[in-house]
Amino acid sequence: MQDILYIVVPCYNEEEVLPETSRRLRDKLKGMMAAGTISERSRILFVNDGSKDKTWEIISSLHDSDPIFSGVDLSRNRGHQNALLAGLMTAKDRCDMVISMDADLQDDVEAVDRMVEEYYAGAEVVYGVRSSRKKDSFFKRFTAEGFYRVMSFLGAETVFNHADYRLLSKRALEGLSQFKEVNLFLRGIVPMIGYRTATVEYERGERFAGESKYPLKKMLAFAAEGITSLSTKPIRYITLLGAVVFFISILMLIYSVVRWATGETVLGWASLICSVWAIGGLILLSLGVIGEYVGKIYLETKGRPRFLIREVLDDGE
Repeated sequence: MQDILYIVVPCYNEEEVLPETSRRLRDKLKGMMAAGTISERSRILFVNDGSKDKTWEIISSLHDSDPIFSGVDLSRNRGHQNALLAGLMTAKDRCDMVISMDADLQDDVEAVDRMVEEYYAGAEVVYGVRSSRKKDSFFKRFTAEGFYRVMSFLGAETVFNHADYRLLSKRALEGLSQFKEVNLFLRGIVPMIGYRTATVEYERGERFAGESKYPLKKMLAFAAEGITSLSTKPIRYITLLGAVVFFISILMLIYSVVRWATGETVLGWASLICSVWAIGGLILLSLGVIGEYVGKIYLETKGRPRFLIREVLDDGE
């Protein structure tokens, strides 16, 4: 008997693209079932992340029309990472492997076959990696690749040009469930699981319909979340910066005393003002970075649930 595959798809206001997404994923799973690659009990699990449109109504009607479609309805919007985790944890006890992907059809559905092949070859985690970013604008390509390089520089382990298109085995899902932090950045957490990994390259397409749920503001917030969730190096760099500024201030003090002792007037009004503004800015920046970490500690100590499920649609549930 072949293994059970669940495809987990987080959805937020995706009523425009869901009909086409469901059709393509259904055709893919049916084809793999017919070929004997996966079990007939494999499913497509849509996770409604508190959508304000008809996303949940569409998911419910898909489930009523064909049991291959399952659904999870969260009590409120919790963000992409929490919605994805909710889907993964729901699928954990129902499947042997799970593939996560976005609803916008930018992730190549045809790469699913190669991911499953790597799973049967022994890989517990299979990363979907973009083969190129030629279709992106210069700004998008520059910022995205810069993000991965900054993450690597700060000591956070991520897979270059990999988003959230990946396969996880049941054992890898069990490992993921042991990570209890509230501040989620799955692209950095999954590599911490370990086990045998593999990569599958694919060409990322254009969004089929609707608007991107990650404008520049959210992308910057997501990057800050990833850096502060995975690395403490920014705080260490603040300490180093403080030591450098202190050393420079000592040199300036010695310079000023020597000038005064030799009877020369210390002009330097412009340099003094610049120094005050520069040091003041560095202090505020340092306080902001430290505040980010303190805020995360505050949220972690509360231990609030990362998501609450209102309803699950899956084979009679």
